[in-house]
Amino acid sequence: MKKAIPNLRWWIAGLVFLSTVINYVDRQTLAVLSPQLTKELGLSDIEYGWISQAFLIPYTAMYIVAGLLLDRFGTKRVFGIAAAWWSLAAMLHAAVSSAFGFGAFRFLLGTAESANFVAAQKVAAEWFPPKDRGTLNGWVQAGTVTGAILTPPLVIWLAANYGWRSAFVITGGIGLLWVIAWQLFYHLPKDHPLITDEEKALLAEEPAARASVRPAWQQFFRYPQTWGLMLARVISDPVWWFYLFWLPKYLTEARGLSKTQMAALLWIPYLLSDVGSVLGGWYSGKLIARGHSVLAARQTVMLWSALLMPIGILLVWRPPIPVTLLLISLSLFAHNSWKTNLVTMTVDIFPRPVIGTVHGIVAMGGGMGGAIITPLAGYVISLFSYTPLLIVMGVLHPLAYLCLRRLVKADAQVIVAPNLQEQPQ
Repeated sequence: MKKAIPNLRWWIAGLVFLSTVINYVDRQTLAVLSPQLTKELGLSDIEYGWISQAFLIPYTAMYIVAGLLLDRFGTKRVFGIAAAWWSLAAMLHAAVSSAFGFGAFRFLLGTAESANFVAAQKVAAEWFPPKDRGTLNGWVQAGTVTGAILTPPLVIWLAANYGWRSAFVITGGIGLLWVIAWQLFYHLPKDHPLITDEEKALLAEEPAARASVRPAWQQFFRYPQTWGLMLARVISDPVWWFYLFWLPKYLTEARGLSKTQMAALLWIPYLLSDVGSVLGGWYSGKLIARGHSVLAARQTVMLWSALLMPIGILLVWRPPIPVTLLLISLSLFAHNSWKTNLVTMTVDIFPRPVIGTVHGIVAMGGGMGGAIITPLAGYVISLFSYTPLLIVMGVLHPLAYLCLRRLVKADAQVIVAPNLQEQPQ
């Protein structure tokens, strides 16, 4: 007989962390190579903009589809297929030399990549008790930043030594190796051959009253919890997209750093955002272990995170570069602490069989926020400066918190009735 593995859920958490890192490496490879490709292949800035948009549109739209598929066909099968899909799409970038070709494969990449984050919530529901879900989601958020940090040196090295086409093939191929490990290792707790009896008891199924039906996805919009979680993502996610896409340009164009100086310092705020992801999830788990109710613990951490965000407004006064990096790092630390608990609340509120569907709806709000801020920031910076954006980025989280508290009451778990006429409790 195979020997059982104590705390097997954390090994599974490691697989989800790795998939998230790979996910971000695959989406960022083109961005890292874009200066070389636009010059070598003669791509215009307008063409590159459309190539980027070809990823974002299906990425946002497929959140709901991924959730429905995960709930219908299971986490193991759908997550594995999605990871294989986006890995192959990433590799196929190496076969094209035109804007249309890159746009087509960016579309295929975006079609599958959002499934990673919906599947992570299914894993949280299937394998983690409430006190540990925040920590798992902290590692998922940390995986996004880890991928963003690792991609530039990895891709630049691969391109320099083996050519830019090899960079797409090798980074995409890593994902296929992950798929093999996932298919061999992942099972539901009740079926896993390596789980201990103690952990199986810890992860016992939820009461049937909360897990008996799967209504149509449109019906979840009748719950105020769905609107509260989704609107909180719409309002607060633009902060992450703004710093992800515009921070390098801000440091070089508005603060006068050279590209070399910017590259040497950029990892610092992203590393602090990693720390915020893990600590935010861990601390809400500690509060639950101390006797706080689940949602009250999440909202407590989110409140303090939201109250820290206005510190970023001080960037308007153009402080010295060390202070600038500190303010940006604290903002990203607070944002990822906030987001870790926000995404975990979906698992806390809704029953396991519908987690994929509901999280798909909620996460679509984050994609909508990104789609709004990305073009808007360019217009504001061109017509005015970074100042209006820095002010807005500092107040979005407090506004999102007020919206969340208005629509998501403490410990209001949803019992899904067949016709959804039953009110949330």
